[in-house]
Amino acid sequence: MKANRSIGCNVTECRFHAKTEPMCSLESIKVSKNVNTTAQKESDTECASFEKE
Repeated sequence: MKANRSIGCNVTECRFHAKTEPMCSLESIKVSKNVNTTAQKESDTECASFEKE
């Protein structure tokens, strides 16, 4: 998979991980909140483009 150098990623379990380097292979990703309130910290958000390999 071709790495998108604009999107770093170390989640190797994702089907879009570039495999040869810590990058995503998608052209863009969707980021969403995983809380019902205002996001306050990193753990309140997630990559919604994730798909299990």
